[in-house]
Order: sequence, then structure tokens, then C-alpha cells
Amino acid sequence: MARLQAERHFFDHLFLTRGTPMSDDNLKLKISALRKTYGPVVALDSVDLDVREGEFLTLLGPSGSGKSTLLWGVAGLNDPDSGQIWIDGHEATHLPPFQREIGMVFQNYALFPHMTIGQNIGFPLEMRKMNRSDREKAVMRVLDMVKLGHVADRYPRELSGGQQQRIALARSFVYEPSIILMDEPLGALDKKLRDHLQLEIKHLHEQLGVTILYVTHDQEEAMVMSDRICLMNNAGIEQIGTPEDLYFRPETVFAADFLGESNLVDGIVRETNMKCTSVEIGATTTIQALPNPNLGAGEKVKLMTRPEAVEVLGKGESRVNEITGTLREVIVGGGATKLFVELQSGATMRLTQLTRSATERLSPGAEIRLGWEQHAGVVLAHAELESEL
Repeated sequence: MARLQAERHFFDHLFLTRGTPMSDDNLKLKISALRKTYGPVVALDSVDLDVREGEFLTLLGPSGSGKSTLLWGVAGLNDPDSGQIWIDGHEATHLPPFQREIGMVFQNYALFPHMTIGQNIGFPLEMRKMNRSDREKAVMRVLDMVKLGHVADRYPRELSGGQQQRIALARSFVYEPSIILMDEPLGALDKKLRDHLQLEIKHLHEQLGVTILYVTHDQEEAMVMSDRICLMNNAGIEQIGTPEDLYFRPETVFAADFLGESNLVDGIVRETNMKCTSVEIGATTTIQALPNPNLGAGEKVKLMTRPEAVEVLGKGESRVNEITGTLREVIVGGGATKLFVELQSGATMRLTQLTRSATERLSPGAEIRLGWEQHAGVVLAHAELESEL
């Protein structure tokens, strides 16, 4: 109920003003030491975040990580306990929603049921006193952009869920806001439609060059759409970077485990230098991975590899890293097959490879060699040590 009331409040006010300017006006959005609590619960814990002009930045994380609280703080739908928010170089920390140059797309579309589609999209322009002729032209322009130019005279109830979400998108950018905020806008849609709209939003962003701050708990969605991902955990930022950064170079066990599938095997650092970090797995195997200068010899660590980077080695094949194990399970999932291999240390490694014909598949119980290159391994501080820092 509180969420719906906040959404209605947001759309009741659409006039825009500016606050006090700051010195660094090269950023579209700057968040500094933002903190928000609800009684004893810390929802945001001194978060810092910069969003560049024209960037698509996604706030990703599990439920309760703080991503929606952060988005709502930018929207003006909750009031932070401390910290600052700057939009286009002007402070907006405590400005109400109608005094921020933002558009917003909600999961439940938030369309006015008594208005036609054209009236819904034109409402922000009407509130800005745009004349009727220019308003109608702007409405048709954005309807054409979302490929729904034929529905201007229909009502929301006459459209599918996917069409309603595209109308909500059109309304969010018809008045050319400084930033568009999206709060899990595809969460209520089925997977096929969600996949389609992911690409549509991505293409609209590229076409318009608008700045988008997007919230989702769907890791695949974040990987597909984002210029950068801000991974959140326990009311703070766990890691921020490009999708490639987070996938191939996670900085923590949480980041490695949350984004995509990963093998996380216990080990002990034997040596670290500028070229690599060597990790002992079990009693006899030493693995070379990307260098991690923050870890020293003797430290307990987690060695991360992605399942698709590990290969089953045939006779005569070799890799920088090799380890022997017993194949325990083979799962065919369409075009990809997953292999589960038990190592001598007792740990299990997963491999993902293209599905082959039944005659070419390995059988459970087979002893196999696994191999991967040095750059495919990342050494991370043990999760228990991370929690103490």
C-alpha cells in the first residue's frame, strides 16, 4: 500500500526545478554517503555512487540488499537520514519528486485507467503547459518509437501487459527527463516477453542517449542491458563495474557466487607475484590464477573458475592448470550439458559444454582430466575472512 501511494504521489507532481549547484557538474547523478534506516534496520549504509551522462547503470542484488531503497532515494520517494544526492550538478537530497528532473517506470505500469494511451503519455506534457498540437506530435513520436502508434485511442485495459509496459516506457521519456529510473519494470512479465523487452529497452537507450538507473534482482537482465552494474549486498555496494568486470573479475565470494554460475574451491595461497597467484588445492595440486596482491602465502582462499572455462582434456591435450577427478553426473539441458566432477580433495567442480550426441558423452564414474588457463582462475579471500573485515 505504501509503495502504491508513493507511486501515485510521484505522478501527481511533474514540474521540475533545481536545487543548489555543486562544483562537479560533469556527472549526471552523484550520491555521497547516503544512509537510510527504518527503525533498527539499516537499509542503506553510507553509499557512494556516480552515474555518468548517458549511462545505463543497473542496481543488482538480492531482496533486502538496498537497491530499491537507493533508487527511491534518488526519486525523492523516501527521505535519507544523511548524505547527499546531486542531479545535473544541483543538490536534490531533500527535494520532493516534482522538483527533480526524472522519469520513472514501475513494475505495475502505473497507467491511469480512465485515460486513453495518448492521454497517459501526454499527461506529463500537459502538466508542463505544452500546447495541444505539440503535445500530440510528441505523443505520436514516442508511440512510434515503441512500435505502438496504432493504440493512442485505446485504454490500458485493452492492452497486454507487455504493451502496457512499453506505454509506461514511452511516458517516462516523452518529456525528455534528465534521468529515467526503472524499478524492476519487467518483473511481472513472462520470460519470453521479458527477454524481448530487455533488448527493446537497451535499443531505446542507445537511440535516445538518456541516462537510466535500473533496479533488478535478475542477473541475466543486468548483464544484457547494462553499461555498468552496481552489485549491492547488506545495504552497501559489493562491487561496481562493467558486466565483464563482475563476471570475469569478481572481487568477493559473494560477487562470484551471485553473478552467474561459479566453481568455488577451497585452497591455500602458496605464492603471489606480479604475474600470478599460486593456490594449493588438496595435498598435491597447485593451480595458477590471476594475481591478487592482497593475499599472502598461507592464507585460506576460494579459487573461482567459471564452468564454461573448464575443459575435459583428451589424450595429448594440456593446459596451464590440470586436475584429475571422477565424473559423478551428466545433465543435458538442451544445447548445453553440465558435468559434475568430484576432485580428490572432495570438492565438486561443474563444467558446461556444448551438448554432443549420446555416443560421444562421457559416462558417470569415468576418471577424467580437467584443464583451464591461468586467466580463467580468480583467487578470492575466504568468505569467513570477508565477514570479519
